[in-house]
Amino acid sequence: MSRWKELPAELDPRVHQLVVRLRHLKDHTGLSTRQLAAKTGYSAKSWERYLGGRSLPPREAVEAMARVTGAEPARLLALHEVAAERWARTRGAVPAEPETTVAEPAPGSEKTRRRPTRFALVTAAVALVLAVSASILLAVRFTGAPGSDEGDHGPGHSGGPAATAAHAPATTAASRSPVTYTCRMKQVDGRWYAGNSRTQDAILSDGHAGPEVAEAQCLLRRAGISPGEVDGIFGPLTQRAVKRIQTRDGLVVDGIIGPHTWRSLRETAPT
Repeated sequence: MSRWKELPAELDPRVHQLVVRLRHLKDHTGLSTRQLAAKTGYSAKSWERYLGGRSLPPREAVEAMARVTGAEPARLLALHEVAAERWARTRGAVPAEPETTVAEPAPGSEKTRRRPTRFALVTAAVALVLAVSASILLAVRFTGAPGSDEGDHGPGHSGGPAATAAHAPATTAASRSPVTYTCRMKQVDGRWYAGNSRTQDAILSDGHAGPEVAEAQCLLRRAGISPGEVDGIFGPLTQRAVKRIQTRDGLVVDGIIGPHTWRSLRETAPT
C-alpha cells in the first residue's frame, strides 16, 4: 500500500474526500504514477499534484481514472462535481490544466476547444442553482413562513439577518431525523457485519450520516474503540475512533473510512 503524505490542512472536506478516493483507486490498481500517466493521458507531475491535494483534477482526468480502475464513473464524477464547486469557492476559481496533460489533442481540435467550455458551464450551473436556492430560503424565512425565526421563538424575537444566521445551525441539525440503530454482529466468510449495511467501499467522513455510518460505529465498538453513541452520524468522536484504528493497523491516518479501513473493521479481531 502506498504511504501517502498528509493532505493540506486547509483543504475543503469535499475536495479531501475526492482526493482520498482517487488515492484508494490508484492503490487498488497497484500502478505507479508513471504507469497511471501512460494509461490516462495525464502526466505524472499532474497526478502528483492531483493526488497531493495541490491542484483539482479536471473532469476528464477523473473519467480516465474511473476507466482505468474499473470504478463506477457516475459516483466518482458526483464527488468531483461537489469538490469542484467547493474548490471554486475557496480558491476563487477552478484551475484549468491544459499544460499538464500528455497525449493532448492537437491545438484547435474540437476536444481542446470544448474542454474548458464544458467545465465552465458545469461550474456556472452549480453556482446558479446554489444562488437560487439561497434566495428562495431567505425569502421564505423573512416572510414569516413556517420554520421562520418568529415562528420558532415567538412574538418579539428579531427576524433580522443575525437572528437568521444564528438559527441556521439548529435547522441543519433538526433536518437529521433521529433514527435508532442496533448492532447485530454476525460473521460471514471471515468478515463481520452489524446488520446496518454490507458495504465494503463506501467513502465516509465527518458530516456524513446514515446506516453506513452506523455500521462503521458498530464495527469500531466491536474492535474495542468507542465512537460514542451508535447514532449513524459521523462526528468528532467517530472520526477520532477511525484515526485510532487506522493508526493501529498501519493505514493512512486521515479519519476517512474507505475500502482499506472497511477491510480492517470487518476482518480485525476484537480486543
